This record gives sequence, C-alpha cells and structure tokens, in this order.
Amino acid sequence: MNEPGRPESPGEGADSHETRHGGRPARVFTGPGVPDPGLFSRVAPLLPHLVASARYHLPPVLELFLQTLLNGLAVGSLYALIALGYTMVYGILKFINFAHSDVFVLGAWVSYEVTRIAGWGGPDHPAPWWAGILVLIIAMFTCAIVGFTIERGAYKPLRRAPRLNVLITAIGVSLLLQNLGQLDFIFGTRPQGMPTLLPDRVLAEIGGHPAVVGPDGVVIANEVAPVLVRLVDVVGSATALLLMFVLDRLVFKTKMGRAMRAVSYNPGTAALMGIPVDRIISITFVIGATLAAAAGFLYSQKYSGLNQPAAPVWVLLGLKAFVAAVVGGIGNIRGAMLGGILIGLLEFFGATYIGPELKDVYVFGLLILVLLFRPGGILGSAAVEKV
Repeated sequence: MNEPGRPESPGEGADSHETRHGGRPARVFTGPGVPDPGLFSRVAPLLPHLVASARYHLPPVLELFLQTLLNGLAVGSLYALIALGYTMVYGILKFINFAHSDVFVLGAWVSYEVTRIAGWGGPDHPAPWWAGILVLIIAMFTCAIVGFTIERGAYKPLRRAPRLNVLITAIGVSLLLQNLGQLDFIFGTRPQGMPTLLPDRVLAEIGGHPAVVGPDGVVIANEVAPVLVRLVDVVGSATALLLMFVLDRLVFKTKMGRAMRAVSYNPGTAALMGIPVDRIISITFVIGATLAAAAGFLYSQKYSGLNQPAAPVWVLLGLKAFVAAVVGGIGNIRGAMLGGILIGLLEFFGATYIGPELKDVYVFGLLILVLLFRPGGILGSAAVEKV
C-alpha cells in the first residue's frame, strides 16, 4: 500500500511478486527483459566500495612508476650530497679525496652514538621532535673538525707534491679512518641498528584500494598497494635539497664563493690578488665534510642498519657518489647535484624494470658511457692542458 499523500508511480510494484493493490494481486511482470529481483539486493552493498575503487585507483603501471620515482629521488639526493664533497675538492685541488666516503660513514656512526648516549628512539624513550636536528648538527660539527684535520695534517704538506703522492695519501687516510672506526673504544666491528628519530609515518597514499569481497566471499577486485609518501623520505629529500640550495647560493652569490672560484681557476693568481688560498681550501674541506655528515645522518634514518665502518657496502656507496660527480661533471657543483639524482633514478628504475641483481652494473655502465662520449660530464666542459 502507498503511504498517505504519496503518489503511486507507474511502475511501482513491478519488481515484487507479492504486491497487492486494493486487496487484489498485482500483475507480475516476468520475462527475459526483466532483471532478477534479488540482483539489486546483492549488488547494492558493494556499490560504495566499487565507486571508491574507481575514484582513487590508478593504473598499476603508473603506481609502480611513481613509487620508483620517489625512492630514486630520496636516495639520489643522498648521492648528491656526498658527490658535492668530491667535486668541490677536485675543483680546487684537482685530486680525488678518497677519504671523503669515510667521512660520510663517520657522520652515520656519530649520529648513532649520540642517539644511543642520549637514550632516544627506544620504546620507552621516544625521541623529541628536536632530537633529529640536534643529532644532525653534532654530526656535521664532528665531521667538519675531522675534515679540517685531514686537510691540514695530510694534504697541506703535499700542496706542491706530485698528484700521485696526494692520491696515495688519500687512499692511506681512507684506510686509516676505516681501521680507527673498528676499534672497540670508538665504533667497534659489530653492526648496529640506528634508533628512529623521525617517525615512520605515511604522509600520503596515492592510488591503491583494498580488496572488494562480495557477500558470498568471492573477490570482485584484488587489493592494490598504494604509493606511499613517507615522512622520512620527505624530510630527507627536503633537507638535502635545502643544503644544496644553500651551497649553490654560497658559491655563486657570496664573496666567499667568488674566492673559492678564483682559487679553483688559478691558485697563484688568486694569492696575488690577496685571497687567503690556504684558508679557502680548508673551508672547502669543511663544507664538504659537513655535507657528507648530513648525508650520513639521513642515510641512517632511511636505512637503520649500520654496518661496521670498514664494510664493503660503505665503499660501494662512496664509489656511486663519485660516479655521480663524474657523470654530472667533476668540479661542477650543479653537475654533482644533477649526477646524484640521475644515479639514484637509474639505480631504482633499473632494479624495478630490468632486474635488481644488476643495479650496480647500471651505475658503472653509465660511467663508462659518459667517459666514452662526454668525458667532461653532463654539465662539465672539456679542459685543454698543454704538455
């Protein structure tokens, strides 16, 4: 029966076999063109899930691409920070500071020791919001002192020595730092787990949807994992980009930067113009060491497992950062930034779409191609040297 005041629609009652009008049986519409009366009751509970799935779901290919892109940018920014130290020292002194990767390791382990001593990161002692900033500053200050000491103690006496002597000294300093770090009263030989100073929080989920299961238990739509934008990746990438921006402004927009570029172009002429060459070189080492320390801290937050200071994984990370500096253009600051991002993207896209077992081959294969077809790097320029 109709409710009072409600007009009867022309087709009302046509979907029910028991509808009556005025006590008489209503007509029952049956036939091939009439849907199953119970179909709507079975599909109706699933409509909200299907609508949400259609609204937020992205193609799986696009979701995989976005996740790989985010991971490559996060790691590439770390490569860029380390590569800046290589390219700055080479731009001024024209030699490769192979001990620079060990300063990066020092930054990661100093971050761990400060966090452990402070007692942060455990389940009973969560780290305050400012803990990461404090640990980062301490790690950068410690590595700056070490970088200054290395320059004054190992490289300054060899300022006018053949480049081969300086290269051998750089390798010796690297081995010295590795073996000192393995001493029990410093870092030791056991791997450690870095406490989390940044919460592993997901800031955004792009795409993806849960599985849609019907009332009879049949899966209508499979679960699709969303693209996760994590806090640690956003903070790490933002910090790296901020430091690179500050360095770029320092080098190209300040008096100190002009002095650094003058020393890089011609140290002798720069000294005649009144520029303190030794001081500028020391400042360059300090800046490179602080950037490596920042990279070490950010790396320890993204990958909490810290291998012993002489582990091969640290050497491989340093070599990839060196490749980034060469690919971008050794001696070119902006080239090092670009090279680091490219190496990170190449490593993750190659591992995702080709195979993870050859991810190191992609990086060093790119190095060979660059040396063959553009030896000066992407943003570098070929140097002509008279002999």
